[in-house]
Amino acid sequence: MKTATLSIDGMTCGGCVASVRRVLERAPGVASVQVDLATQSATVSLDPAVATEAALRSAVDGAGFTVRQYAVA
Repeated sequence: MKTATLSIDGMTCGGCVASVRRVLERAPGVASVQVDLATQSATVSLDPAVATEAALRSAVDGAGFTVRQYAVA
């Protein structure tokens, strides 16, 4: 498992946080998700062989938000 951090633009409330968390949790290869409104970020525990950056960006974009930055540690 790896940890990805996504900086996300467009989140303004708890509903936004819930939406981002929901779409990321549904992405294949994602084990867990934590979304923080204050830092405008999501931390995702994932299997990098299954959960790709493109898939996660697409999921967030589909929910109406934008991934500003993506980093894997």
